[in-house]
Amino acid sequence: MDDFVYCPQCAHELSRKYLFGRERQYCPDCGYIYFRDPKLAAGALIVHENKVLLIRRGVVPRIGYWALPSGFVEYDEQPRPALRREVAEETGLQVEIGRVVDVFALSDKRKQGVFLLFEATLVGGELQAGDDVSQARWFAREEIPWAELAFPQMRRWLETALQPSIGDTLKPRSDGK
Repeated sequence: MDDFVYCPQCAHELSRKYLFGRERQYCPDCGYIYFRDPKLAAGALIVHENKVLLIRRGVVPRIGYWALPSGFVEYDEQPRPALRREVAEETGLQVEIGRVVDVFALSDKRKQGVFLLFEATLVGGELQAGDDVSQARWFAREEIPWAELAFPQMRRWLETALQPSIGDTLKPRSDGK
């Protein structure tokens, strides 16, 4: 699939050529080569008072399903500041972004890319649904709506990486599962 018909630098019609290991669009006039870069998204696993924060998505894909606060990293942002922005926009909360706890492919086939899952710590704000979510709330482990989770990677991570009782510090299971 071609993303452009004309060169974004000089407006000459683009051609296709095998370059740098694969066929790519390029401009025979100015030499521009179009590299399809992956999208980068970041999500926050926020645990506070033995509960995990989930948001109900208000936009596609998976509208109405529960997810971790997350969003796309803009071209002029780094992942941690972008995630702080997304959490504030979606939940009204201020967080400190910690370590990366998982990296996986985005599940939306229309947006090929990478998802960085960070742990995050609540530092302020007041919980409220905002931006592109319809609801935001804290769930104890036994309350998590497992059948209504938006993305399979999130479900897999929550099921395999959290201790049976969620604490204020995330702990991978010691059995490696």
